[in-house]
Parts: sequence; C-alpha cells; structure tokens
Amino acid sequence: MTIDMERVADLRARYDHCFGCGAANPIGLHLDGFALDGTSVTAVFDPRSEYAGFVDTLHGGIVATALDEASAWAAMVTQDVLVFTAKLDIRYRSVAVASHRFSLSGSVVDRRGRRLTIDARMTDGDTVVAESRGLFIVAEDHTADARS
Repeated sequence: MTIDMERVADLRARYDHCFGCGAANPIGLHLDGFALDGTSVTAVFDPRSEYAGFVDTLHGGIVATALDEASAWAAMVTQDVLVFTAKLDIRYRSVAVASHRFSLSGSVVDRRGRRLTIDARMTDGDTVVAESRGLFIVAEDHTADARS
C-alpha cells in the first residue's frame, strides 16, 4: 500500500481549520509529514513552547490530541475513511519535553463495520512518551464528502 499524497493534500486543504493538522489554524499543532510505514501512518510533531504544562513539560492534553490525530490519519490513509473518536485510552510513559521533536505513529488493529480499533504511539527518540488505544467510528456522511 502506498500513500496518495495528492489525496492527503486535498484532505488537509478541506480541513485546514483542524486543531491537530490544520495549517490555517493559528493555535493548532500543525502536524504534517504524514507517511505510510508498512501498515502504520507516521508524522513528526514539533510542539510550540505554548503547549507546555509546566517547566518545559508538554501538557498531557496536547499529547492526547497528537495521539488522537495520528489515529485519525491511520484510518484516513489505510481505510479510506474519516472517523470520530468514541473512546481513547492513554498510557503516559515518560515526560514529554516541550522543546523536543516527537515521532507519532498510528495503526488500525481491528475493523468491524464502522468500528475501528486504532493504536497510536508518541516517541522521543527511542523513548516511548505515550501510547493509546482508541475506538473510532466511521463518519459516513463526511467520508463520502472526502472522496469527491
């Protein structure tokens, strides 16, 4: 499977207000560089200093948002669907230094109709910062719009 970069660019343009990946959102995470690595979708996250919770530590809610976004892109790229988050369980494993660059990955591990189970991971080099497992629901009305 290869990633259709034209389709990724189209989705990014349609949802440029997205807090996670929207380039036009002035306060968003601006996640970019989505790539397919086997069955996982990967991206790089360079947080801004404003995302710190305290003393150069990335706020846990920002980490959760990055994991949620990696999960959504895994669904878009590998399943050709847009999804809503129904449940997201997160395990924080290590301090996330706000001034560091992080790697994100997301993989669909199970699909049953409109229900997808997606695992995501955020790392700082070889250190796992956080992992998530989420239940996502296909947004059928929006998915049809994204294909046009």
